[in-house]
Amino acid sequence: MAELVRFEINGAVGDILLDRSWVNAINRDIHRDLLAVAEQVAGDPDIRAVVLYGGERAFAAGADIKEMVGLTPHEITSLGRTLNAAVTAVARLTHPVIAAITGYALGGGFELALAADFRLVADNAKVGLPEISLGVIPGAGGTQRLARLIGPTKAKELIFTGRPIGADEAVALGIASRALPADQVFTEALAMASRLAAGPTAALAAAKRAIDDGLDGPLSAGLEIEAEKFAELFGTEDARTGMTSFIEQGPGKATFVGR
Repeated sequence: MAELVRFEINGAVGDILLDRSWVNAINRDIHRDLLAVAEQVAGDPDIRAVVLYGGERAFAAGADIKEMVGLTPHEITSLGRTLNAAVTAVARLTHPVIAAITGYALGGGFELALAADFRLVADNAKVGLPEISLGVIPGAGGTQRLARLIGPTKAKELIFTGRPIGADEAVALGIASRALPADQVFTEALAMASRLAAGPTAALAAAKRAIDDGLDGPLSAGLEIEAEKFAELFGTEDARTGMTSFIEQGPGKATFVGR
C-alpha cells in the first residue's frame, strides 16, 4: 500500500508531506499514515523542528466526502476518532511545527494546519471550514483551535458561513504569520524551521507546552505550568550555555545543542 504521508529529513528538520493524488483529500489511510509519522517524529531525538506541507497544488482540500457519505453516527464517531488522534498527535509534538500552505486548505485540511504552531500561506491560498455547507460542523478540532486562535466571534463567522478566505485576510486575522509567493512558501518554511532547530529546543518545547496547556485552563493554572517549566530548564545544558554566553559575550551569541 502506498504511503499517503511521507517523512523526509533535512538536517534537524523533519518534513511531513501529504501525498495523495490530486488535492490530498483526507481519508482513513491518511489518518493512519499521519499518526504513524507523528509518532516517528516524536520518538526521534535528532529532529528539532517540523514542516508540514501538501505540495504545490493544495495543502489538503478537506475530508474525503465520498468516504463519509452514508455513514451512521456510530461509524462517523469511529472515523472521527482516528482523524482526531492523528491531528492531536501533530499538535502535541514538542517541536515547533510550521504548516506551509499553497492552494486549498479546507475542512479537515485546515484543521490539520491549525494543529501547527505557525502557518505560512501562499498568495494563492484559500483556507476555511466549509462543513456547514454539508449540513455538519468541523469535527477535527476546528471549532476549538480556530476560536482559541482568533477569538469566538470571528471563528463563528467563518464556521457559520463556511466562507473560505485568502492569504491577506488570513494574515490580518492572525491565522497565518505571513503571505508569500507560492514558489517561496515551502523554502521559507524550511528556513524558518532551520532557524528554530538551531535554538534551545528544550526551552522551545517548554514554551510551547506552557502556552498550549495554559490556554486550556484558568490563568492561575497556566501560571503554575509556566513556573514549573521555567524551573525545569535550569537543569539543561542549553540554559547553562545560554547564560554563560550572555555573561561572557553578550546576548545572541550562544550555540545550543538541544539538551
